[in-house]
Amino acid sequence: MGKIKIKTGDKVRVIAGAHKGAEGEVKQVLREDNKAIVDGVNLVKKHAKPSAQNPQGGIQEKEAPIQISNLSLLTSDGQTTRVGYRMEGDQKVRYAKKSNEVI
Repeated sequence: MGKIKIKTGDKVRVIAGAHKGAEGEVKQVLREDNKAIVDGVNLVKKHAKPSAQNPQGGIQEKEAPIQISNLSLLTSDGQTTRVGYRMEGDQKVRYAKKSNEVI
């Protein structure tokens, strides 16, 4: 398993699979599964039984995890890019390989 270069809060675009082309913000990264949960992408319906927190029960929509390999980081101008690391002074920073800008 390689290094995960997408972090929580990044804007990403889905580049493969059923939701190809969809964009959103990463809500959570599941490092052990190599997956991420993206806001508004890969919505699934979950049937919930009535409980104390949810007395009505019913069908709820929530985001399901997506493989990290199917996501690409978006730059500030909306292009997809790969992520690199470099040292600036004594600080390690992430940068967009396409535009060379620090993320």
